[in-house]
Amino acid sequence: MKDILIISNYYPPEKGAAANRIEQLALKLDQNGYSVSVISPLPNYPKGELFPEYKGKFSVTEKIENITLKRLWIYPSNSSNIFKRIVSTLSFSTTLFFYLLFAKTPQKVIVQSPPLLLSFTAVFALWIRRKKIILNVSDLWPTAAIELGVLKKNSISHKFLRFIERFIYKKANHIFGQSNEIINHIHSIFPEKKCFLYRNYPDHFIDNVLQEKHNSNEPIKLFYAGLLGVAQGVFELIQELDLKNLNLELHIFGDGAERTEILNYLNHNPNAKIIFHGMLERNVLHETLQNLDIALVPLKTRIYGSVPSKIFEYTALGFPVLYFGGGEGENIVEENNLGWVVPVEDFKGLNNALKQISEVGKEEIQNMKKNIFLHAKSHFSLDEQMKQLIENDAF
Repeated sequence: MKDILIISNYYPPEKGAAANRIEQLALKLDQNGYSVSVISPLPNYPKGELFPEYKGKFSVTEKIENITLKRLWIYPSNSSNIFKRIVSTLSFSTTLFFYLLFAKTPQKVIVQSPPLLLSFTAVFALWIRRKKIILNVSDLWPTAAIELGVLKKNSISHKFLRFIERFIYKKANHIFGQSNEIINHIHSIFPEKKCFLYRNYPDHFIDNVLQEKHNSNEPIKLFYAGLLGVAQGVFELIQELDLKNLNLELHIFGDGAERTEILNYLNHNPNAKIIFHGMLERNVLHETLQNLDIALVPLKTRIYGSVPSKIFEYTALGFPVLYFGGGEGENIVEENNLGWVVPVEDFKGLNNALKQISEVGKEEIQNMKKNIFLHAKSHFSLDEQMKQLIENDAF
């Protein structure tokens, strides 16, 4: 049995794309003959407080679906106070550092990045222990922080994070990148570094999506499901939408920093044709979404290297995508005929696209759903991707 460890800042029962994709990676490695263990903080995301069953504990070891989980202490916080956020990150990083230095761990270790400080801590400790380090890069930091306006270019913080970024790339034996842009960026720094494209494909394909479920008398139902954070820009987006005279409504599922602002806006605009559902368990969410029509995938600004996993997650459920995020995601939607693309930050173009969608009709959208589901099932296969990576000695 081949042993492998995964280090991640997120893991179920926490919700969200980051936790889901790491769980899928762990489960697929297990299915392919690996003995998998995961180190993560005590569950606290997205509310920034420990889940009730983990309160009062310094660490927890448990086994779920054949995956051994080691959950370490963290001072949890999702506060807007930068000092508290730094303390939270440092708390888990410190616990993790000493654990990796002294505990018995597998020789092969996958480290998730970002968060950048956490991945630096893990890589540094593993490098000291001479482990084989596989770095899984889902977003480019600090580049994304500059594009989101949360970090000033060439500031002391930026220079420090660039140093960390280069360190973890250099010390990794090889690297997974979720986009070609990420791999190109890494090769611009270390041209000889071995990199593999690792898309965030889902592991769910619900065949009953092909059944006729639409009611032609109902409006076309768009939905956004995911984190309500700065990068997604959902609060700004709903203020710009004009659905009044369209055969459309928008449903929002999720939680995050913008939740309160979104709810306040909807309370003051009851006729906006936007319905807020909050956070649902993943299986409940997927069941609820079967009555909806189109997935809205936005980003506040074009973020180099970012490809939202929602593109793959919701096309695997048969949903056409209205993509409003720029970058490599645009190419994926267009090249695979997955729906509609609007240039990022072009709200006029977004409202024009919504007018076009309103005129399409439920029957045509149902036909699109069938075609997109079958395309995703044959082209976005996590099993096939894992098979190819294992054959190429990526693990």
